[in-house]
Amino acid sequence: MAYDWISLTTDYGLCDGFVAACHGVIARIAPPIRVIDVTHSVNPQQIRPGSTVLAQTVPFLPEAVHVAVVDPGVGTDRRGVVVVTPRGLLVGPDNGLLLPAAEALGGVREAYELTNPDYRMPHVSATFHGRDIFAPAAAHLALGVAPEAFGKPVPDLVVLPEPRVDAQPGKLTSEVLTVDHFGNVQLAATPNDFDKAELNGPLYVHRGRKTLRVEFARTFADAPTVLYADSAGRLAVAVNGGSAASVLDAVPSQECTITSSPSDS
Repeated sequence: MAYDWISLTTDYGLCDGFVAACHGVIARIAPPIRVIDVTHSVNPQQIRPGSTVLAQTVPFLPEAVHVAVVDPGVGTDRRGVVVVTPRGLLVGPDNGLLLPAAEALGGVREAYELTNPDYRMPHVSATFHGRDIFAPAAAHLALGVAPEAFGKPVPDLVVLPEPRVDAQPGKLTSEVLTVDHFGNVQLAATPNDFDKAELNGPLYVHRGRKTLRVEFARTFADAPTVLYADSAGRLAVAVNGGSAASVLDAVPSQECTITSSPSDS
């Protein structure tokens, strides 16, 4: 099956030529294929935020070959893989990055290791597999090369541990999944977790020694500081006209606790 689109999600940033090199490799192998840049601003080497952004985005993209590279294990014995789903292919390192997106696209049908030298650059850098392995693989896949042509089947893909969420009466603790451009703090917890915590009255979000009083609201304009269900169905914290991440000094993988008390206990 051929595809008209390739998407790119990386932690490369835009200060260097890394993203352009990946675009260039794709363009040289598959000139007709169009590329969508999801983001290149994933926090460096942070696999879970990268996987979250990818999984929350791919359902809204055309069927495509989705390349994702957040790869602290580049150059080691970690595998490069292509994952087949009912609504597209995923290409990248086998470190847990791809699996949430695969579930969002209907689940994993099969996966193959990227080992065939016919579908990579002639000289592979130990530190730039995005350019030398993943981009060329995606280009060939988009042109219709079958996933099984790339290497042996992979039955045991790496799975990230579930994000931490603990809902108890009067207290909800949750891992921070992402922080967006506006400083909104997305939690792993959902409105159902909030209901399980049976929180009433004033609400306080605690992160370390930082505390922010919030109101449960529908959208940003409803209160100066809000706890709301975001567009991905997760709980999130926002400061209207400001940055909740700055107020709470919050970054992905940390934990926030929501209580009805100014104290987090």
